[in-house]
Amino acid sequence: MDKERRRFIRSAAIAAVAFASPEFSINSAAKNNMLFSINKHHNSSSKMKLSWTPYNLQLKHTFTISGFSRTTTPVVLTEIEYDGVVGYGEASLPPYLGESQASVIDFLKRVDLSGFNDPTHIEDIVHYVDSIAINNTAAKAAVDIALHDLAGKIIGAPWYKMYGFDKRDVPDTTFTIGIDTDEVVREKTIEAKDQFNILKVKVGGPDDKRMINAIRSVTDLPLSVDANQGWTDRHEALDMIYWLKEQGVVMVEQPMPKNDLDNISRLTEMSPLPIFADESLQRLSDIERLKGVFSGVNIKLMKCTGMHEALKMRNMAKALGMKVMMGCMTETSCAISAASQLYSGMDFADLDGALLISNDCFDGAVLEKGKVIASDLPGIGVTPNRELNFSHN
Repeated sequence: MDKERRRFIRSAAIAAVAFASPEFSINSAAKNNMLFSINKHHNSSSKMKLSWTPYNLQLKHTFTISGFSRTTTPVVLTEIEYDGVVGYGEASLPPYLGESQASVIDFLKRVDLSGFNDPTHIEDIVHYVDSIAINNTAAKAAVDIALHDLAGKIIGAPWYKMYGFDKRDVPDTTFTIGIDTDEVVREKTIEAKDQFNILKVKVGGPDDKRMINAIRSVTDLPLSVDANQGWTDRHEALDMIYWLKEQGVVMVEQPMPKNDLDNISRLTEMSPLPIFADESLQRLSDIERLKGVFSGVNIKLMKCTGMHEALKMRNMAKALGMKVMMGCMTETSCAISAASQLYSGMDFADLDGALLISNDCFDGAVLEKGKVIASDLPGIGVTPNRELNFSHN
């Protein structure tokens, strides 16, 4: 079998995933058009061109968690152009992640996609990008997301269909209430309670009960809580969790420091609520060691290098009998739309990142009755809603 035919078959195999999905009904003419599109781009002499631009997200409200506050989040937006088709990606950079716009751009300058002739060879490309340097997970995610968007556009389908997922079989997304005064907490809650079916409350300090009581004064919606490693005493944490359950809390995220796995394991064993890993979890290699320590895992594209690895993490956690949650940073609708393609069938979701900002520069996944619903556009389903000035080497 010659080299070009092998490449074409590998590309067509991606489309075959979509054809086999019960959720993807497509007629013969459309199938032929899709395969023609893959073959057309495959035989192109074009090369992929990676470009980027820094962008600063403006938060609607000051965002406070256990340890710090902020009013902005820096991001780096990416695009990969190939034969006239463009895919978009994003690296969101909250301070705790340890990356900056400068470090992301430095990493992207090292990415050379000229050795790859087919954007649908995702496994090969993301393996190469991951090998460039350790860490830099958000920078890698920016390439991964843009690559998935590009490949999906070439194939002609959104990724949730190619995964065989039902885009409406998704959990309600939480809406995050950061640590604040009673007045502001009540204001944020009232603003959110008619759009969302569950709220997420940042805890992990001396004001935890005050925060919950302020929210309970204006709504009885179910709550999740995220301590962001803020509790340090296991016994006090367990007492707090029992109290939280009485207040209508349904899950707890990262209650104790990320490396204190012995105490977290004991807490999970005794807790009346499921305990989810966030800061304790980074990538696929972490999943197995957290089995028995946490009830579930919170997967975030910015920590695991993007969609390719996130899907593997989802599948492994489910295979190990763990609950699964799809999370996010403060992000535009670009990264949120990417996450929306693969969270079907999960237990919890926190995909409110684009809803927390006032200058979202993409249109994509939308909030419907408390759920973030993926677009039917090909790829990750996004379009820029303003001019973005990308640059490259």
